[in-house]
Amino acid sequence: MPPDLDPTHAPAIAASRLSKIYGRGNTRVVALDEVSLTVDRGEVVALLGPSGAGKSTLLTAVGLINPPTAGQIAIGGVPVMDGDRALVDVRAFRRERLGFVFQKANLIPFLTAVQNVQIALEINDQPSRPARRRALQLLDYLGVADRADHLPAMLSGGQQQRVAVARALANRPSLILADEPTAALDSRRGRQVMELFRQVAHEQGAGVLVVTHDHRALDVFDRTVEMEDGKLRPASPPTQTPAPSPTLHGNQNES
Repeated sequence: MPPDLDPTHAPAIAASRLSKIYGRGNTRVVALDEVSLTVDRGEVVALLGPSGAGKSTLLTAVGLINPPTAGQIAIGGVPVMDGDRALVDVRAFRRERLGFVFQKANLIPFLTAVQNVQIALEINDQPSRPARRRALQLLDYLGVADRADHLPAMLSGGQQQRVAVARALANRPSLILADEPTAALDSRRGRQVMELFRQVAHEQGAGVLVVTHDHRALDVFDRTVEMEDGKLRPASPPTQTPAPSPTLHGNQNES
């Protein structure tokens, strides 16, 4: 198989000339204007830009949530979208190959923290016992193991978001898409989450694309790209990766 067709060598994301248009005539809004973006496997990329620039529209397009009006998307070498036409079973592909973290945690309110992570594994036919073990490991890694048996209503906003990050990582996805994942976290926990994304990218070969306004942690990223008025600006050069924190886990609570 030629290297460019081999999924193990293909970029995590290859998006070509994506457009997203809402409305017609006087109400026509161009949210994405022929955007092309590649994120390699093992790369963590920050997507920056002012509100309304099109960042979340791009994220939901490559995440197969909000299809583009035109353009092509391939994920891990698999063509998945041609314009607004899906080329794969979108629901199954998202469940098996993608991890999502949004501004709001969107946890299932009647499940405990560990169950919210565990269910992401069980949906993909992981047996209950190893699924629970993996879920507890991730909660410990993100510092909320002591909240494993709490319902979302009993968690702070930051704790809920850390559970959501754990859920996104549960199936060891090849691509992680995050929309302002640290908005509810203090600076220390926020940096730890960004460092966790970097670790997943570098150690497990996942591609990670993060929409963020938090400029304090930009040194964590391999590359940053900026959007304005639905278009991408030229990418900035890679930053020097700092030494990893001594630990990314523990059971310390938020103040």
